[in-house]
Amino acid sequence: MAYLGEDIPKLGFGLMRLPRLEDKSPDLEQIKQMIDTFLAAGLTYFDTARVYDDSEEVTRKCLIERYPRDAFQLATKNACWDGPKSKQEAEDQFNISMETLGVDYLDYYLLHNIGDARTDYFDKWDMWNFALGLKDKGLVKHVGFSFHDNADILREQLTKHPEMEFVQLQVNYVDWDDLSIQSRRCMEVAAEFEKPVIVMEPVRGGALADPFPKVRQILEESGTDATPADWALRFVWEKPNLITVLSGMSTLEQVEQNIASLKNFKPFTDDERKILARAQEAYAAQKAIPCTNCHYCMDNCPVEMNIPGIMQAINRADAFSVRNGTFGYRFNTMGGPKASECLQCGNCEAACPQHIDIIAQLERAVELFGE
Repeated sequence: MAYLGEDIPKLGFGLMRLPRLEDKSPDLEQIKQMIDTFLAAGLTYFDTARVYDDSEEVTRKCLIERYPRDAFQLATKNACWDGPKSKQEAEDQFNISMETLGVDYLDYYLLHNIGDARTDYFDKWDMWNFALGLKDKGLVKHVGFSFHDNADILREQLTKHPEMEFVQLQVNYVDWDDLSIQSRRCMEVAAEFEKPVIVMEPVRGGALADPFPKVRQILEESGTDATPADWALRFVWEKPNLITVLSGMSTLEQVEQNIASLKNFKPFTDDERKILARAQEAYAAQKAIPCTNCHYCMDNCPVEMNIPGIMQAINRADAFSVRNGTFGYRFNTMGGPKASECLQCGNCEAACPQHIDIIAQLERAVELFGE
């Protein structure tokens, strides 16, 4: 079904978790292969952002300079809460993105990560009307916002800004009825305001592609050859009112697997819904840290601690064993600061879209792993 006059395939390419070489530089050759494979399958939507490290630069090299502009839809975002000190600097983020990407228009432009105190920056600099002005000038086709907060706040924002054309929401089977993320309620609010949705985090930063042993065991009881990622994507693809579903793919294999998942998609049977409900219950019982590996915390950490890696190690310690978690902890903190070196400045917690009590979790990491 077409939304906003555009009939976009239901798998979009999230460009936040692109593969890197040992020296941490982007693996341009693999990224080109990933993009080529994605486009060859008839898929066309690409999502980047200024705050995704060098994602916009890589997008230009691997996509924009290699394909006609009308061969794909391109989205980027304005995160005026990250760096700008004035209205002019906030607006300049758009110009920087356009120059970096090397394009003269965007298909979708988002105010990035609306929620909590971040919203204040968009309000005080009137970025809402700035975005609309870009559309009036023909520089942007569609304007909307990505959102990380509860359903009541979403309702408030859509009431204040009915001119926004779409919303980007975190939706997956774990967060569907989560009291903090409120995926179900947010989807219902979007539908109530007749705003189509772009889904992010359908596999929860990769966690649902490699779930806890109990969750994996339950899904495997279906007797099918569906992967855990298949289950996660099917859950979202069943939902109405979708522009597309973003997947932050990191390997060519993931691109190929997701393309196959979309090609073979079919709604759940009643028995499969029961299996997934059990998986949801098992995941909730695990009480895992809901880190999606977005790295916003690291961008704001004065000691550049690998906070997502430490959160992952804690989850592995809880799901498998402390020994297993310790191996992951040592690997993820190799050559960098340990959890014990946290300054407790709180920058990470202010930046976290998932509202994780990061400082307390780092203290727990010290207890678990000894440093």
